[in-house]
Amino acid sequence: MLLSIINVISIAFSIYSFMLIIYILMSWVPAAKESGFGRLLAKACEPYLGFFRKFIPPIGMIDFSPIIGILLLSFIENGVKIVIYNIFNLIA
Repeated sequence: MLLSIINVISIAFSIYSFMLIIYILMSWVPAAKESGFGRLLAKACEPYLGFFRKFIPPIGMIDFSPIIGILLLSFIENGVKIVIYNIFNLIA
């Protein structure tokens, strides 16, 4: 039971990380961002990345906020896994 919950969480975070990477790569091709798939990714990714853009301004033409966002997402994933693992240990 515990492993299946942790696996689902891991898969969900992996999917969102891949969505972020695809969205970032799509920024190099403006026509791709304007497609239906691009707009769908923008709705899912932009609120998360926009939070980091408020605090981390681009340096020249390079936006470092997606890198920080993906790193933080990894830390959040590990934190959620630890919390769930500890909750299950308290119950058992």
